Amino acid sequence: MSLKTSNDAEFSGDIRKSELTLVDFTAVWCPPCKRLLPLLEELGQELGERVTILKVDVDASPNIAARFGVMSMPTVILLKDGEPVERLVGLRPKETYRSLVAKHSAMASR
Repeated sequence: MSLKTSNDAEFSGDIRKSELTLVDFTAVWCPPCKRLLPLLEELGQELGERVTILKVDVDASPNIAARFGVMSMPTVILLKDGEPVERLVGLRPKETYRSLVAKHSAMASR
């Protein structure tokens, strides 16, 4: 599964209400965001249907960013059943994001 770009109008329909959604809050002018993008694309291909990965440009979609209290980029928020369960601010290694998804996938199967 590849990254899907979402915006204020589409966001509610894009998140998976009963599954996991990883949301990357980004900006085109943010250097760490540019380095994170290929990591998340790889992760999306590795994890397939286990998680939906969305990219939200905070400048183009300020309402979504405000709703989740995003103040710094990149901010990655993991949603479970449409609600935030984890937040990572700043660039992290790909394994960190993979572990986050694995942790909540395991919790869902209990």
